[in-house]
Amino acid sequence: MTAQPTGFCYCGCGKEIGYGRYFAAGHDKTAEAAFLAIHHDASVAQMLHAHGYRPVHDRDAEGSVTKEAVDKGIWEECPRDCGYRGTRESINNHVNRYHREK
Repeated sequence: MTAQPTGFCYCGCGKEIGYGRYFAAGHDKTAEAAFLAIHHDASVAQMLHAHGYRPVHDRDAEGSVTKEAVDKGIWEECPRDCGYRGTRESINNHVNRYHREK
């Protein structure tokens, strides 16, 4: 089942928010930090480990969370083949910042 906006902040603060929103401004990070503290010892590394991801020597090896995001079509690779991975918007920002023609 998919989460639905209810008109109240999902972090649990009780704040009423606008239609179609899940969080009051900045409260998504509050909820994320609380979730990590409760379920993963406040560690992103522990959360990734719990889901089967791990550090890899080869970025294309099984266990790479960024490789899986690309493989599922959620993220993309930098078209300049520098190794950067991210959302389409993130790739555009990255290319404009680091690969702009001088």
